[in-house]
Amino acid sequence: MNSKIQAAEENLIHVYNRFPIALDHGEGMYLYDTEGKEYLDFAAGFAVTGLGYDNKELNGALKEQIDKLYHTSNLYYHESCGEAAEALNKVSGMDRVFFTNSGGEANEGALKAARRYAYTKGTGRYEFIAMENSFHGRSFGAVSVTGHDSYREPFEPLVPGVKFAKFNDLESVKALVNEKTCAIILEPLQGEGGIHLAEQKFMEGIRKICDENDILMICDEVQCGMGRTGSMFAWQGFGVKPDILTMAKAIGNGIPVGAFAMTEEVAGYSLQPGDHGATYGGNPLACTAVKTVLHIFEREDIVGHVNAVTPYFTEKLEELKAEFDCVTERRGKGLMQGLVITKPIKEVNDRAIEEGLLIIQAQGNVIRFVPPLIVEKEHIDQMVEKMRRILA
Repeated sequence: MNSKIQAAEENLIHVYNRFPIALDHGEGMYLYDTEGKEYLDFAAGFAVTGLGYDNKELNGALKEQIDKLYHTSNLYYHESCGEAAEALNKVSGMDRVFFTNSGGEANEGALKAARRYAYTKGTGRYEFIAMENSFHGRSFGAVSVTGHDSYREPFEPLVPGVKFAKFNDLESVKALVNEKTCAIILEPLQGEGGIHLAEQKFMEGIRKICDENDILMICDEVQCGMGRTGSMFAWQGFGVKPDILTMAKAIGNGIPVGAFAMTEEVAGYSLQPGDHGATYGGNPLACTAVKTVLHIFEREDIVGHVNAVTPYFTEKLEELKAEFDCVTERRGKGLMQGLVITKPIKEVNDRAIEEGLLIIQAQGNVIRFVPPLIVEKEHIDQMVEKMRRILA
């Protein structure tokens, strides 16, 4: 066993089903282990490294910031925080933002903001409606609105007042709405839950329910945001704006940072000084990552590239579906796609490692493809050839 792997096995709590490789460095679409083997990355660290690995501009900005300042109390302003917030609000279509350290923290903050909104308005509302097959994180609040029994049961009792509707079934949502409902939370494109895309009428219906009942709509775009579905944030592709938007992963390209953003209306009634905080949230290093990533996205038209390469990506996945009986369905949008297979997922994962391809799974025996957004046709061709050998 590799000494790096052995040290991890002997000293870490075993909460991850890790693959038996120790990664050393990356470049563009590729990662390399400590023994020099190359891996084509179609996982992007769970949809995190949208710009790929070893982006020199981002590296340089982070190194420069480290030499200046990388932590200070949130009692003080610093230049990169304001710049990152302004840039993030501009591309997300929201008005106010709070920086966190992760997507789970962002969703936790969004839930608190929704309850504070109801408290300030004196409505007495506190219940949430979430979706079956959803995933929002592993903290108590986030796991309480996660629609998988396997994530919830070991930690019950969880946060009270959560009900689960069927994704893309508007009537099931309507049946749960009552005078206690304060917010409806959903992913426009479910990731962990199996790559399920919301229908246009479902998103529009949720917005209508919220508008008619003074309920907040929370969109979790931790995974499906930042250009992955062909618009900067997935809600923009539907034209259905949430009241609160959560994000993380690709906004920092691997630097730990998340955020939840809201409209001015919600900000005016929700969190007040002392209600919420994060010691490291919005630190200078993380905010430098955010503002630099957003600058690169805009200059390089990353969203335009996603839309340009998506038809080819979709076509090639459909070819795999047509070629192999073990592939029963393709689903997803943009560069967030899944293949439903009948082969054991572990067998496919093991073969992928042998082939030098990094992929991840989702619920329902789904192979999840979330490559860096800089992926080109040549990388898609390489992935398809590897998948042909893996599925054979």
